[in-house]
Amino acid sequence: MSEPMALKGAPPRIDEIGDVWVVEIPRFGPEGTHYHTYGMLTPYFRGLGEGHLLATQCVNPRCPIAKGAGEFWLPPRADCPDCHQPMIWGEIQNPAGYIYTYTYVERGGAGLEIPCPYYQIDVKIDGVCTIVKSYLQGRGPIKIGDRVRAAFRTGPHATHTCLDLYWVLD
Repeated sequence: MSEPMALKGAPPRIDEIGDVWVVEIPRFGPEGTHYHTYGMLTPYFRGLGEGHLLATQCVNPRCPIAKGAGEFWLPPRADCPDCHQPMIWGEIQNPAGYIYTYTYVERGGAGLEIPCPYYQIDVKIDGVCTIVKSYLQGRGPIKIGDRVRAAFRTGPHATHTCLDLYWVLD
């Protein structure tokens, strides 16, 4: 697999407070630095940077929807939206799916790290009940229903943001 596309901007800095990440994203210089606390969702972002796609699921047997055997949720949730009980973490093995919908982005807004043009895609992942928004590596023609597989920005390429997950055509 090829290297992930180069992103614009300075890399984020991470402060760890216990098990929680606070990410400093310098988009617009010192005055425009964005601080984001990942809180209970830190495992998701840590996993992306290590090449793993983690999701959450409800295993509460009294949940009116999951009934103890919930499907995976992406983006992950700390608590089940149906029963409000804590979700558990699991890894999606060999994450693949299909393009549910897409937008061809020719001009991005200020602070956009992805070089334009690019495809912003929504992916329906096998075994996941939600649809995840991300971007496609490459700029060739695509269509709804095309199969894709997850790829990860890891090691020195990791941004410790949602940009660490991208998709390639299968």
